[in-house]
Parts: sequence; structure tokens; C-alpha cells
Amino acid sequence: MNFKKVVALSICAAMVAGMSASTVMAADLPDQFKDLKANEAYEFPMMVKSFQSTYWDAAQEGMKKAAEELGVTYTAQGPNSESDIADQVNMINTAIASNPKGLGLAACDTSSVLDALNDCVSKDIPVVTFDTGIADAPEGSIACEVCTDNAQAGSVAAENMYNAIKDVVANADGQVVIGEVNQDATAQNIQQRGGGFIDKMIELLQADGKTVAVAGNEFYVNAAKNADAKEADADVVIQVAVPAQTTVELCSNEAQAILSKENCIAIFGSNQTAAEGVLAANANLNVLGSDAANGDVIGVGFDAGSIIKAAVQDGTFLGAVTQSPLMMGYYAIYALTAAANGQELEDVPTDGYWYDSTNMDDEEIAPNLYD
Repeated sequence: MNFKKVVALSICAAMVAGMSASTVMAADLPDQFKDLKANEAYEFPMMVKSFQSTYWDAAQEGMKKAAEELGVTYTAQGPNSESDIADQVNMINTAIASNPKGLGLAACDTSSVLDALNDCVSKDIPVVTFDTGIADAPEGSIACEVCTDNAQAGSVAAENMYNAIKDVVANADGQVVIGEVNQDATAQNIQQRGGGFIDKMIELLQADGKTVAVAGNEFYVNAAKNADAKEADADVVIQVAVPAQTTVELCSNEAQAILSKENCIAIFGSNQTAAEGVLAANANLNVLGSDAANGDVIGVGFDAGSIIKAAVQDGTFLGAVTQSPLMMGYYAIYALTAAANGQELEDVPTDGYWYDSTNMDDEEIAPNLYD
């Protein structure tokens, strides 16, 4: 296990257990945050994507812990849904108008916040992005990025899924379909995670001599540079669906369309909303399970929450990949405090972790499985 993973897990374990563990956490901080003290009692607006999932509740727990340690405060704000992009932009602009000492940002749509980031540059307001990076951010606008390595996390989901379906793929008489439901094609973290899954799955399939096509949503089709066949001719089609809006219901509709295909052998829901949508679709179809050889469609989720955890526990999902929103919220407050002090910062990448029914209670995994 690498050092960053150890740091992530130890921090999350301490938080979830409710321990008074400031000393331990400080000892595990990256060097750039060690011995950090706030020059004044900063107040930071923290823009989350919504209060739609428990993921963001967990992120706020991390923010709270860091704020207590540093003697700063924060206000978490966000729209009702991650599809309410204009609402989030209005909240960001209102926060910028108050000239804060720093701004935390998890953008619903990265292209929609570029003007706001330019305003932050002109007002000398440091911005720390968490959960979602902004690849085309204006120069000098982002002080630090605290995000999961989403391409890596998507590849972890693909690797574990492929181990379960490779014999079915090898012995298939005709074309088979692997589904992917992404809640959107605009947020960089979802783009990278969905793309990481697709790229790794293509690599694994081609290594076993199979041709692959990617079909469905235009963004993900165009991003899959290594697909080597047309949909009609491919041994395996990776079918990618994106709903019109970010809701469990609409993700469920997309998942049901894929799961209804007779040759569908697996499906991936790339975040909490999408994964819960896959499970909602399965409530009508009852095709998911953990035994591919017996004809089950192999489902893999992402994130945690009680619905996904229960599905992993009972074998409806093979497993899922979780992030550590606690750690991202925690590090984001530390990064904002350092940036407000005038410190130059390096990005803080974090890993995704595979969990299934065999390791959910392990001390290295359980702290990441927020409700």
C-alpha cells in the first residue's frame, strides 16, 4: 500500500471512529500542510455539487474536522441537484462578490465556472478544487486540486469486473454488451472515471484477442481512442448511457435499456447516483448477481451509501469502488488555509479502493464506506 493510501485510510478511520485524533492526523499530513496555522480566522465558502447524496455529507465531516483543528470556519453551499448548474454558478458568483480569503469548489459543470475563476484571479481569491478538477481553468486560478485519481478509480472497477466476466467473454458465441451509466458528460471527474473504465476494459479485452466498439453517448465514444471495431462487427460493445438530468430515476431508465439487452453481461454505474439507478432498474428486471457463469449480469458500482453497500453485501453487486470524501473535504480546508496564508501548493491526488462482501468490514476499507 502506498503512502498516500495509508494517509487517506488513517485519516478516515480516525474521523469515522469519532476519535479526538488531531495529533495523529497532523502527523500523517503531507509535508506542505505540516505545522500549518491560520494567519487569521478565515471563513471559506465551500461549493459542493449538491446535497443530493450522502457523499457530500461525508465531505462536510472532513471539512468540519480540519476547520476545528485550524481555527477557521466554512459554509457549505450547493444546489438541490447536480444538474442545477446555473444555481451553483449563481452561488459561486455571490460568494466571490463577498471577497472571501479563499473558495472551495466542486464544480457541477467545469465549463460553466470559467468566468467565475477569471473573477477570482482578478480579485486575488485562491481557489481549491475538490472532488472535480478543472482541466481548462484560467492560468493561475487554481491554487490546489484535491481529487481522486478518477482514471485510476475507473480502471479499478474495470479490472475487478473483467476478472468476473472474462470466461463468459471468452466463450461467447456472439457479440456481448458491457454497459456503463454515467450521470453526466460534463464534470471532469465523471469524464475521467468513465473514460478510465472504458480504456482499461478495452485494454483487457484486446489482450485476450477481442475486438471492441464503444457506442452510445457521443463524448465517451469520441474519447475512446483505442476502440478497434465498428459496433456491428465488434466482439464486445461497451454501451455508454448518460441521462438528460442527474437523477436516480433517469439513470435507472438508461440502465434498464442496457440491462434489457439479451446479450448484456455486465454494467457499471460510475457514481452513487448512477449506481443507485442501476439497482433501481434491476428491481424490475432481477438480472444482476455475482455468478457470471450461471447467467448473472455482473454489476459494479461506485461510491458508497446504504443502498450500494447493501447490494454489495447481498451479492446483487459484485463490488464497488469507493473514494474518501472525508479526506477530500479535510484536505480542501487545509489547502485553502495554506493558500490564504500565501503558501504555494502542490495538488493532492487520492486513490479509489475496491470493496466487496469479503472486505467491507476490514479496517482499511470500512472507514471509506460512508452512508
